[in-house]
Amino acid sequence: MSDSSPLPPVRLHPETELARDALSTPLLSRAARLARWAGPDTRVDAGGGLAEEQLPAAAEVLGLTGDDAAACASEAWRVALDTGLVEIADEEEGTVTAGEDLALLTGGSPQDVLAVWQAALETVLADAGVPDLDDLVDAMGEGGELDLSQLGWDPDAEAEFLDGVLGNLYLLTVSEDGPGRSPVPLPALAASMIVPNDMGEPTNDVLEQVSDAMMRLDDQFRLLEPVGLVEYQPVDEALMADADEEPAAPVDETDVSRYGLVRLTPLGLYGLRARLLEAGFTAPAVGDLVDKGADALLDGTAAFPPGAAQAETEQWLTRRQALPAARELLAAARGSDAGAPLRRLRCQQALSLVGAEAEPALREVLDDPELGGLARVWLTERGAPDVPAPSEAMVFWLTIDTVAAQLAAEGNSDELRALVSGLAEQHSGFFTAVWRVNHPATAEVLEAMGRLHPDKRIAKEARKAAFKARSQG
Repeated sequence: MSDSSPLPPVRLHPETELARDALSTPLLSRAARLARWAGPDTRVDAGGGLAEEQLPAAAEVLGLTGDDAAACASEAWRVALDTGLVEIADEEEGTVTAGEDLALLTGGSPQDVLAVWQAALETVLADAGVPDLDDLVDAMGEGGELDLSQLGWDPDAEAEFLDGVLGNLYLLTVSEDGPGRSPVPLPALAASMIVPNDMGEPTNDVLEQVSDAMMRLDDQFRLLEPVGLVEYQPVDEALMADADEEPAAPVDETDVSRYGLVRLTPLGLYGLRARLLEAGFTAPAVGDLVDKGADALLDGTAAFPPGAAQAETEQWLTRRQALPAARELLAAARGSDAGAPLRRLRCQQALSLVGAEAEPALREVLDDPELGGLARVWLTERGAPDVPAPSEAMVFWLTIDTVAAQLAAEGNSDELRALVSGLAEQHSGFFTAVWRVNHPATAEVLEAMGRLHPDKRIAKEARKAAFKARSQG
């Protein structure tokens, strides 16, 4: 995943709702409870962790029982310390006091609460990249020194792998042609990091790597669920009856749920987007443009998929009156730069959401060479009276502009192929006249038509017309 191209926009829940979700996550709520429980008699060790004799009382406060109660209490305490809910009052004495950030959970803004939760997430993500404690003990060399080479653990590589997995999960969730909020099978997520895109049938070695990655991710997602990042259905333990044998990647799709299913929560989407932004990615969210001008709206939604572009535009329009909004959109749609055709397409799509009260704005641009065709389409679709017929030059100009916009938005899509196929049939002598159109994208559009049209004779006509268009330039 490259940080140079924008990711699809995410639709986030309101921050007030996300803050409530954060406060109710098991890990943060436990950390807050321990922070309120801690007092003058609470003791910590040299690393700031709860002293071992304190763990039973901490587990009791949290209502934890069972073999892992002490470990869960210790983890909650570490989160409380890392997020500033508790602070070390005296390192020599090992005493603690309530941290300044504890008050934010009850008296702060939603953004304050989410900042505390984000810090908790970072703690858990760091823990998720650390091998099992038993493995660490086995890797201790002589003299009690940790031998990472023996363990085969590279902390940087492990963190990069988990970041990559979470990035792919985010991309799958926000892409309009992806599974959305449906759970993603763990094998598919592991394979997205291991199997090369151009590989047909995976080799046994690659399948073994996918299986190893699945088991690592199973452990990691079990850790990440209590902080509210994901909803996770773990790998069925019956598949691992032999403790020394890891399950192979599944083949039977009906059985895939037994190999783990993971889904980002609304809070998880918020948290991962914040991390992506911090890492330098362009990760837009629907609603980012509502307070900006029409130029920012049209440019900003240029790369959005259709559903997200419409959602962003609808939010933008709800903040404005129809007539001035239409005038602002039309003014922003003008231009002869490379991005102008797609701006005009987004403008046309935005105006389709505006009511009849915008009609004066459209009539004002009927004589505009760049907007007149667009205005006629809008007025005709609404049954407006006295709409002047377009000249042939305007029809051809609008045709070139429309195809240029579709090329920029979708590339060589099936929809564009259908549009190209229909154009030559609708206009007799189309290529004889269209190469003369005074539009910056004329030659590019004709070359695309020559590339995309299924009829070889017509495709050849398009290429000849493209050559003429370039020659006259």
